[in-house]
Amino acid sequence: MRLKLLAITALAASVMVACTSDPKVADKATAPKAEPALLTGASAEVLARNCDGCHGTNGNSSGPAIPTIAGMSVDYLSESMEAYRDGDTQSTIMGRIMKGYTEEEIDKIAEYFAAKKFQPAAQAHNAGQVKRGKMLHDKYCEKCHADGGSNVEDDSGLLAGQWIPYLEYTMQDYAEGDRDMVKKMQKKLDAMIAKEGNSGVEALIQYYGSQK
Repeated sequence: MRLKLLAITALAASVMVACTSDPKVADKATAPKAEPALLTGASAEVLARNCDGCHGTNGNSSGPAIPTIAGMSVDYLSESMEAYRDGDTQSTIMGRIMKGYTEEEIDKIAEYFAAKKFQPAAQAHNAGQVKRGKMLHDKYCEKCHADGGSNVEDDSGLLAGQWIPYLEYTMQDYAEGDRDMVKKMQKKLDAMIAKEGNSGVEALIQYYGSQK
């Protein structure tokens, strides 16, 4: 009886080994977990709703550290989101969020916000610096940031009417190397700072923040 029990146990063990050595079973055991489903097929409005918490309803920010994105060009918005996704622009949250979207979804989001009306931030500004800031803008920045920083056709973003703290943080990121600066901008900014000092940068920011 004992020999018979041992034989049955050995047979069961051999069957289990045979099953686990089956490539199909092994593949199932070692296969990586499926990636979470993306939002492909969702409307532009549904996709854009995920941005409201930070950038405000319809892309008009109510917080001083976060930019308004309504009314920016499609190309600028798409390229900015891709830069966050790819790690070319440093971020705390945006980079992680953008990894969850496909190229098609990013384009949909960009088109959605580009069609919205930009609302300038309601904020206090240093009136004494605005006139100087305008002169510096006309001399150093107008060619790329046309119409006082409000023209979106040049794909340089919207500066006029943005939150002043956001503009200050962004310039600090450029200065510390956390954002890449195109050579033309770097050359112009270096020339301005050499002549006007850092107070010139603040005057520029006050000018942009004062625009309605």
